[in-house]
Amino acid sequence: MELKRRSKVSAEFSMSSMTDIVFLLLIFFMLASTLVTSSALDLTLPSSDGTVINRKDVVVNISPDERFSVENDIVSEAELERAIINKIVDPKEAVILLRADKSVSYEKIVLVMDIAYRNKLKMVAATDPK
Repeated sequence: MELKRRSKVSAEFSMSSMTDIVFLLLIFFMLASTLVTSSALDLTLPSSDGTVINRKDVVVNISPDERFSVENDIVSEAELERAIINKIVDPKEAVILLRADKSVSYEKIVLVMDIAYRNKLKMVAATDPK
């Protein structure tokens, strides 16, 4: 009497469960990567892909040797706030355009930001478009 095996081993492999696992891992890593913040970033500032806007603003320049100028007038740190206020035509629409060299210390930039905050002025930092 000859016995036959009724269950045969199939050579097929179903990929549907494997693709489900891959997609779940992909979603997990995409969500986890957005929550990670780096405390040490290697940044080169200032540069941007922003558009150039032409309007009449009060331009404050800070040179690499940390000298201030409002429009084309060189002023001292003590005279800076008064010089900015004298150049403002309309206080409600006034915008300070800060053009600082990237080697300038952050303290000098914060000084101009503080003047804008105290006088309730808007401020824009100019960058070098690529």
